[in-house]
Amino acid sequence: MSYMALYRKFRPQTFDEVRGQEAIVTTLKNQIIQNRIGHAYLFCGTRGTGKTTLAKIMARAVNCEHPVDGNPCMECDTCKAIANGTTLNVVEMDAASNSGVDKIRELINEVEYKPTMGKYRVYIIDEAHNLSPEAFNALLKTLEEPPEHVIFILATTEAHKILVTISSRCQKYDFKRIPLETISGRMRELLERENIQATDDAIRYVAKVADGSMRDGLSLLDQCIAFYPGEELTLDRVLISLGAVKTDIYSKVFNHIIEQNVTGVIKDLEEVMLSGTEISRFVTDLTWYFRNIMIIKSSDAPADVLDVTTESFQEMKEDSEKIELGTVMRFIRILAELTGSLKLTTQGRVLTEMTLIKLCTPQMDRKPDAIMDRIRNIEKKLENGVFTVASETSGDSSSQPVIAATRVELPEAIPEDIQQIRDEWSSILSDLHSLNRGYMVNVDCSMDSNKPDTLILVCKKEIAYKGLKEPQNAQILQGLLNERVRKEVKYELVLDENGSKYDKIPHSKVPNIEIETDDSFEDDQDF
Repeated sequence: MSYMALYRKFRPQTFDEVRGQEAIVTTLKNQIIQNRIGHAYLFCGTRGTGKTTLAKIMARAVNCEHPVDGNPCMECDTCKAIANGTTLNVVEMDAASNSGVDKIRELINEVEYKPTMGKYRVYIIDEAHNLSPEAFNALLKTLEEPPEHVIFILATTEAHKILVTISSRCQKYDFKRIPLETISGRMRELLERENIQATDDAIRYVAKVADGSMRDGLSLLDQCIAFYPGEELTLDRVLISLGAVKTDIYSKVFNHIIEQNVTGVIKDLEEVMLSGTEISRFVTDLTWYFRNIMIIKSSDAPADVLDVTTESFQEMKEDSEKIELGTVMRFIRILAELTGSLKLTTQGRVLTEMTLIKLCTPQMDRKPDAIMDRIRNIEKKLENGVFTVASETSGDSSSQPVIAATRVELPEAIPEDIQQIRDEWSSILSDLHSLNRGYMVNVDCSMDSNKPDTLILVCKKEIAYKGLKEPQNAQILQGLLNERVRKEVKYELVLDENGSKYDKIPHSKVPNIEIETDDSFEDDQDF
């Protein structure tokens, strides 16, 4: 006899064997016990959650000669015939390959015939959303008022594609994703029956990759067993057989990103590629790693929310202390964008490398959350007086620059530097997301011939003048100006509400930028 896959070999035969859909199972069993069986059902849910399995159990249960507490006995001739597929009372139709109206018309012509054995003729239409509009319309009247001996069960993974006129005539049941613990428990039970040894972390990893689908989980487990026949399944062996990477790689990537180590993160990706892991799987798992760190930073009891081992949780907790919540949320946003882009490109590796470099260099991202990361880095440098400078190594000219963090005194800006800032004022304004735009739109950049080494910032409104005088805002502004020319920029903040005092000083106007402020900004605005 040929080998039978686990999900087929151990497919539930009664309601009591179904896992993860307790509410639906209880409802269907009670309908059979109380003889309140409907004429049409719509089973909706993601793949592998038990829709077709429950439809077949339902077909056996309504026709069983000796039902036991709503379950089919599996001993009578009717149950055996349905299980073996030798009865005409149960008709299964795959709408994906039979979507036309002609097939539905054939079905409608058959429903008038009474069952040859049992009480009901049951029509199971799988992937029902694939039926054409004409086929749905042809089925409509029969579905609404079928003969008493007919039951329709429609199963679909895309309920929104079912016509409202069809779904309104059915009892609708939404199948939820099966919990990880339920999938793990079922796997452990089947492995014991197959006399196969497996570690708990290996089983949990397979169940996690299954993503709520029992069928996918058992198929993946089958794959792992085939890769290591007769051997114990460990986490390392599961990762190899599924083409995944060891979980510690995500911590390495995370640390290289927050260290802005582009070389390190590219080497990490190379390691992933050499292991045979698909790019999309790596990106998905990395996103989940950042998601777990986000949960740790934002939840009061993260251990109760995250489904990870104690060792992994401790590792992620240590990593979470190295990053701000806003930064990790930016990482998740960028990786989510990458996930969507990978579906449309043939250059997945190049696109992933670009994204990892983008994560390492927030200055490449012009969105507000990336700008805030840059501001935080500048603030830390200002607080510590530490700036990153590059020094060439002596000797071999091919040697790479050595990057060292040193405490240095910045040289004072000269008139040429002040002129550069004035010329680039428009570009500088685009980086000032950390300062309230309501302030900066009211600031002109000027130079005074009597003070050539001083930048004159003319505030046209008092609220901007006072706001930029605040120590926190002044520190941020000073840091951004210093970063522009890599020198200590001396600037003077002046108030000129009527525009007369400095009207003879050459200045560059602030460009038109969109401002989002409250209506009450002019009266009272806290930074």
